[in-house]
Amino acid sequence: MTGLKIEGLHKRYGAVEVLKNINLDVQHGEFVVFVGPSGCGKSTLLRMICGLDEVSSGTLMMNDEIINDVPSSKRGIAMVFQSYALYPHMSVGDNMGYALKLAKTPKADIAKRVQTAAAILKIDHLLDRKPRQLSGGQRQRVAIGRAIVREPEVFLFDEPLSNLDASLRVDMRMEFARLKERLGTTMIYVTHDQVEAMTLADKIVVMRDGFIEQVGSPIELYDRPVNRFVAGFIGSPKMNFLAATAAPGGVALPGGRLEVDNLPSDLVEIGVRPEHLRLGSDGAGVVKGRVETTEHLGSDTFAIVTLPDAERPLMVRLQGEMRLPHGSQVDVTFDLGSAYAFLSNSQTVPLTEGKVDAA
Repeated sequence: MTGLKIEGLHKRYGAVEVLKNINLDVQHGEFVVFVGPSGCGKSTLLRMICGLDEVSSGTLMMNDEIINDVPSSKRGIAMVFQSYALYPHMSVGDNMGYALKLAKTPKADIAKRVQTAAAILKIDHLLDRKPRQLSGGQRQRVAIGRAIVREPEVFLFDEPLSNLDASLRVDMRMEFARLKERLGTTMIYVTHDQVEAMTLADKIVVMRDGFIEQVGSPIELYDRPVNRFVAGFIGSPKMNFLAATAAPGGVALPGGRLEVDNLPSDLVEIGVRPEHLRLGSDGAGVVKGRVETTEHLGSDTFAIVTLPDAERPLMVRLQGEMRLPHGSQVDVTFDLGSAYAFLSNSQTVPLTEGKVDAA
């Protein structure tokens, strides 16, 4: 049963420190997703786990054994990169079995493993084709199959869907979900797309500037973000943020006033997700604004509402197709039980009760 443990990990390139005190436990069979903006260190961390980059300090452990100095080929890890990197002159079957051929695995074993992996990925009818005869999604399956035939203890995926179009990404997300259930192997997946993280992960690791900001299940991160960065990064569309100022008896907001007791004096913002807002003035809170534009997606309509003196407009998610005249004045209501207060140090305080009075 392969478990991965990272303790006090640092990575430096000269004077530049790109990973800072990384601590993480990955249990056997977990699908763990690293997310964060470009340059946060998530791919570097993946390469260090694989053994492609050296550890500056700290420890990497698998099955309670330190693997810092174990060669990549001896770690029992297979990595799938963003680029398919298939040999154009080889067939699909030969591409998938090439690493086994180099390892002098018997031909019968290679053929069996390739056939098994191809059946899992539903590409067994493509084994005689060359990569140029495949679609992007099929090439990605071949790259995954090349990793499966090695029968690794841990799979690593470095943004494997970023080269695919939107439709193929949806299809491949479903393929990864099936693969996770079928293989039951530990998988670590890097992406900047939080939708992939939310739909695939058992555990999400949110990173920024070389640090881990929060680790938890998708629902934990969505419902209980520890700070403003996580709250703004997890969720699509993103959380709305309203500048807030503590005032006698409540909190002043653009277009309204929030009556909530006992909020810290260093409050700077109130956050609420688009789906926790609605038009009208019959709820626990209301602010007044102006419809700037609407986005119609069929099943949902997103209303973009500007508030007086607000730096950013509110995005309100409405069910179904709704027509709102641009420039019209509206009341926006939100449930304070689904809102958050953010303090000057970016930490989060959930709001559980209170009332907003329109200005």
